Amino acid sequence: MDPHLDVTTRLVGPGRVTLSDRRTEQAWTVELAAYRLAVHPVTQAEYAAVTGDRPSASDGGRLPVESVSWWDAVRYCNALSEQAGLVPAYELAADDVRWDRAADGYRLPTEAEWEYACRAGTTGARYGRLDDIAWYRANSGERVHEVGGKQPNEWGFHDLLGTVWEWCWDLYDPDVYGSYRVLRGGGWYDEHWSCRASVRRRSHPTLAIDDVGFRVARTA
Repeated sequence: MDPHLDVTTRLVGPGRVTLSDRRTEQAWTVELAAYRLAVHPVTQAEYAAVTGDRPSASDGGRLPVESVSWWDAVRYCNALSEQAGLVPAYELAADDVRWDRAADGYRLPTEAEWEYACRAGTTGARYGRLDDIAWYRANSGERVHEVGGKQPNEWGFHDLLGTVWEWCWDLYDPDVYGSYRVLRGGGWYDEHWSCRASVRRRSHPTLAIDDVGFRVARTA
């Protein structure tokens, strides 16, 4: 457990992950330093404790916070860092964010960090049988569920597939999509083919919708 505000994180050791994009048919390999990642998405109770806000379409403290934009997520990371006495990871301007990679505060995972943690040493489309590890359209009853209710992967992370899509730090393809950011993991309303470790989705950083949330990371 991270001692700051009882945020439960796990240490992920250094490694290498190969990402791919079906749209461009490209693949690229990323070398990763050690980092810490939250074991589940940020909950509504956690978000409210830091920001005082309850933006979600559904109501429940253990439900993942949703209807939050990428901008909301980075602001939450900075506010959580400040409450914990850590150096905020982001310098925010009106229409831009700079990541201070030397900061010890909370931040969004990169999509490489996200996929590496999701795979947890596996090489298939998923880290387990989908119904055992994820809430998605076939088993969710078309509603969001509490975090941690499905089996974790081998590294102890819950809900990396299904439940809610998760904002990552990265720009998706700035030459084509400008400021659009990466989303990963699939959500409670998605079909099984969207709930795979390699699937990349994109959206404008101001999007706030009821199947998109996030989890926090820290540089180790």
